[in-house]
Amino acid sequence: MNPTQAPYHAHIYFEPADRSLAETAHAVVRQRLHSGDLPQLRFVGCLRDAGAGPHLLPQFEIHFTADGLAVVREFVRACGLTTLIHPLTDDDLADHTHLAEWIGPPLELDLGTLDPPGQNRGVARFGMSDF
Repeated sequence: MNPTQAPYHAHIYFEPADRSLAETAHAVVRQRLHSGDLPQLRFVGCLRDAGAGPHLLPQFEIHFTADGLAVVREFVRACGLTTLIHPLTDDDLADHTHLAEWIGPPLELDLGTLDPPGQNRGVARFGMSDF
């Protein structure tokens, strides 16, 4: 795989009191996806008002390729919401820990929900892949 096309996820978290800020950030990134302004974007998930998987707080996620990393970092810093950015490899635990980057204060994750190294079932679990 071309390293610039390596898959990444960003999980953009919000507290209930910050939902309107998250809605604005979500709308902006969805518009950029649909306009083609950021061709590295592959998917923008829905706003989740509860935790999901290892993510204990409300969040939405975006999927993108490595060549969009700088733009995604810039976007999440500007929106002001804590974000976890990580590559998507065959090691789910590493993706969410030592390979991950936090923008904003790091949050607690439920690491017990993650797959062991070499057994990342993310695609099979969710039944889709955008990479």
